[in-house]
Amino acid sequence: MFKPKFRLVVAGVLSLSLLTLAGCGSTSAPTPATPAPTEKILKVGSDIAYAPFEFMDEKQQATGFDIDLIKALGTDMGYTKTNIETSAFDGLIAALQAGKYDAVISAMTITPDRAKNVQFSDKYFKSTQYIAMKKGSNFKTLADLKGKKIGVQLNTTGQFAVEKLGMTTKKYDTTPDALNDLLNGGVDAVVADAPVVLWFQAQNPSAQIESVDGATGEEFYGIGMKLDDKELGAKMNASLKKLIASGKYNEIYKKWFKEDAPKF
Repeated sequence: MFKPKFRLVVAGVLSLSLLTLAGCGSTSAPTPATPAPTEKILKVGSDIAYAPFEFMDEKQQATGFDIDLIKALGTDMGYTKTNIETSAFDGLIAALQAGKYDAVISAMTITPDRAKNVQFSDKYFKSTQYIAMKKGSNFKTLADLKGKKIGVQLNTTGQFAVEKLGMTTKKYDTTPDALNDLLNGGVDAVVADAPVVLWFQAQNPSAQIESVDGATGEEFYGIGMKLDDKELGAKMNASLKKLIASGKYNEIYKKWFKEDAPKF
């Protein structure tokens, strides 16, 4: 007589157990993972063999004035990372046009010919051409180099300035290559950007090298971007203005040139 009642009790307990298990299952579903934030990377090309603007330190990490500047600009524009890749100066514009880089920074002088293929930022550095020579050479102007062996870096304003006067040049992949050949007697003089010549002299105090202003006039560096990337161009200029106004630009300039940045 008690068996049916027992069966009902057991059945009730089992039903409650199943409901409890079902309830547990519904609350233990895994919480969807929060997707990782997407990195926003600025891809930059540079000929990292042009101290003090861009060169490799003892740990083979890119460093220099241009490197510090483009990283600061990238951060200000909201990029999570700035990737800098070395490339021959002569190939930077072609690589930019092909989409390999978003921008190029490599002590690149703004010229009308380059501006046909590159959207330049506002100017960020003022330079001029210097003549480097061994002490006692007594070259005063570019005209004094007529008939001499003149070293230049390929496709630079130093090369253009010399060849404009109808003189032949010996071309090198990098300015340090040209200056080292000057030390070895391979050329009589090197024409290159003033800060690079002065840096080389400072790093080689016993080399018996001296230099003079080539009197080619002022020139200005710009950051190169694709012609149709107007959005990046506007952001780059806005951030450059911001860094100059805040004093960050001057801080970077003073780090590498030991003086305040000139006004231009």
